[in-house]
Amino acid sequence: MSVKLNHLIVHSRDKKVSANFLSEILALPEPAPFGFFLTVQLDNEVTLDFIDAGGEFVSTHYAFLVSDKAFDEIFNRIRERGLPFWADPYHRRENEINNNDGGRGVYFDDPDGHNLEIITRPYGSQK
Repeated sequence: MSVKLNHLIVHSRDKKVSANFLSEILALPEPAPFGFFLTVQLDNEVTLDFIDAGGEFVSTHYAFLVSDKAFDEIFNRIRERGLPFWADPYHRRENEINNNDGGRGVYFDDPDGHNLEIITRPYGSQK
């Protein structure tokens, strides 16, 4: 039996703003409409399906495993936009990156307050 994650629904105040933000900051293809959603296609066959939530919602966490080169490019876009960033998920170590598991990682927020993370090594990979 094979089980693969196919998609996640991402609640947003403005799906166009949020989907475009993610696709631009991660250098992914332009979001595509699908029913009520704007979908952002990731490289591992998973889509993030943005929907206008219409009210309050809980912000969530999305982590993206990227190459060292992609990390540099994404991190440059974060800094060029003047976005706050942190080395930890609790946003205590501002203007720092982490070196967990011998890689690099950084956290930043999307327009809806979702806690986004880019990492170059999966957690627990350096044992």
